[in-house]
Amino acid sequence: MIRTLVAALAVTIVALPAQAQKLSLNEISRYLNTIKSAQSSFTQINADQSISTGEIMIKRPGKVRFDYNPPEKALVLAHGGAVYVLDRKLNGQPETYPLRRTPLSIILAKKVDLKKAGMVTGHSYDGTATIVTARDPKHPEYGSIQLKFTGNPVQLRQWIIDDGNGSLTTVILGELQQKSLPNRLFQIEPEVKKLNRHN
Repeated sequence: MIRTLVAALAVTIVALPAQAQKLSLNEISRYLNTIKSAQSSFTQINADQSISTGEIMIKRPGKVRFDYNPPEKALVLAHGGAVYVLDRKLNGQPETYPLRRTPLSIILAKKVDLKKAGMVTGHSYDGTATIVTARDPKHPEYGSIQLKFTGNPVQLRQWIIDDGNGSLTTVILGELQQKSLPNRLFQIEPEVKKLNRHN
């Protein structure tokens, strides 16, 4: 029995390199363009090495929602070209800044094309995943995003955002499930009203 398991494991190890290989930029762009509306749990490693968890919802183009679990209770929304950061522990207005100033806008674009000149600055394979580093070629000062994909089928597993000042934030995704999500989930006004009602 043990010998059979060892033999099966040996076959699996030998077979792995043939199955797993570096994904092309065209394959990755095509996959990202198929993500219309999806949801997943996530774990975030912050710049100070603290860890946050929560749920992410993506609706392309241009919409994302990070709902953080306690103790943070923060909410980050992107909608209508803007990013809103709301701390539910504080009675205040959300911080707002343009979505185009964050590298996340690259994968939230209406049409993702990683072959666009100057966008991809790194494209490698670590033995298990394809890693692509991308930035806005017109505004490299906005930082970069490093995306990690596994294949067969293609799945986005994590990203690391470099804000351009050397501060890194890693987001590790659970299983990204395609799911219909209403637009209201990405609007900040109902969240602010809800917060004011509860305080």
